Amino acid sequence: MWESGAPFAELVQEALQGTTSRQLAQRAVDPVTGFQATHTTLWKIGQGQSVKIHPGLVRAVAAGIGKPEREVQLAAAQQYVGLVAGDPLGASTAETTVVVAHVPGSGPKDMTKLQELLKTWAVDGKEGTPSTGGNTGS
Repeated sequence: MWESGAPFAELVQEALQGTTSRQLAQRAVDPVTGFQATHTTLWKIGQGQSVKIHPGLVRAVAAGIGKPEREVQLAAAQQYVGLVAGDPLGASTAETTVVVAHVPGSGPKDMTKLQELLKTWAVDGKEGTPSTGGNTGS
């Protein structure tokens, strides 16, 4: 993914190539709530300006630009919060997705505790969450 810059803005800028912000706004509708991003908001995002960010807006942008919601969420998180989110350890499988929020520039060598936790969790074969390490069922 991205390590710096304005990835949320870049996604919108790419989508605006060959179309207008008004046309993009017609497609930018959150499939969960029906929230529709305005052309002005999309233009501001594309320019890297601050906007009031919320889940409905992020989902609407994802729908409008035709990108996976997760990719757009990660781009918005990095741009507005300054954290990179992804799987820097390559630990995701077909059954499990590992997402780690970390500062830009950090990598596996900086995440030894996380590596230990994931190894322990995988070896134990326990269901549940890493925070509990146990079975969440009854």
